[in-house]
Amino acid sequence: MQVKQIIKEKYDLLTKSEKKVANIILSSPDQVAHGTMNDIKGLAKVGDATIIRFCQKLGYSGFSDLKIDVAKEDYFEQENSVSINSFFEKSAEKITKTLEYTKKLLQQEVLEKAIELVSDSKNIYIFGVGTSGNTGQDLEAMFLRIGIQAKSVSDPHFQAQIASLLHEDDLVIGISLSGKTKDIYDSLSIAHTKHAKIISLTNYLLSPIAQQSDLVLQTATDEFFDGASLSGKISQLYICELLVKGFEKRHEEGSLTNRESVIRAIMNKSME
Repeated sequence: MQVKQIIKEKYDLLTKSEKKVANIILSSPDQVAHGTMNDIKGLAKVGDATIIRFCQKLGYSGFSDLKIDVAKEDYFEQENSVSINSFFEKSAEKITKTLEYTKKLLQQEVLEKAIELVSDSKNIYIFGVGTSGNTGQDLEAMFLRIGIQAKSVSDPHFQAQIASLLHEDDLVIGISLSGKTKDIYDSLSIAHTKHAKIISLTNYLLSPIAQQSDLVLQTATDEFFDGASLSGKISQLYICELLVKGFEKRHEEGSLTNRESVIRAIMNKSME
């Protein structure tokens, strides 16, 4: 049975406080799917015990199980609303909207400061796990093309070790759409204690990872039940592209020389 249907059937049995939680789920399931228990507590203005009791009355062991079912139901409803004929158009539209929204969120002065940190840093490391780890590798390759030897690290143990050896003239770029990835948060926390500079690529300015950062370059897609979506990846890569191109524009002559060197090296790998 669907979560919304269960809530409606048991609504009259809920306490006044529990009904506040129920109303949020019924009216804004996406806030539950993409939020934390603390987020829902804040919205409903209730305590932990109320949310736990509410989950149990619906037959769930805790908030995490409820959240997964809410996210699954919300995702299923959205996907089923799309016909086969409109599937390609909707996917293209989603990507276009993601780029437009990412552009709107971008603050020019923050990007300029991020470029300055890249310019002034002795060593640059990129921390990401999962799909964000793959984005980190992409950013490493993009930097290399203009002569910046950044290092992408996706293993949390290596991230922690590297972070423990950083200094104030080093830079870490942390990548996490949600801003709540524990491995990245832990690694950035260590880097923070070493006074390294931190730039984060994340959706939320108030997320734990953003709070550890000197600068936040904001992405625009959360994908709790749609992990590794193309729109989320493109939002990250768009920011990466702006960071690299911005650096290249500031250091035009040197970057052009480095690009030529890299291209010549690659050309030598081609067979006639």
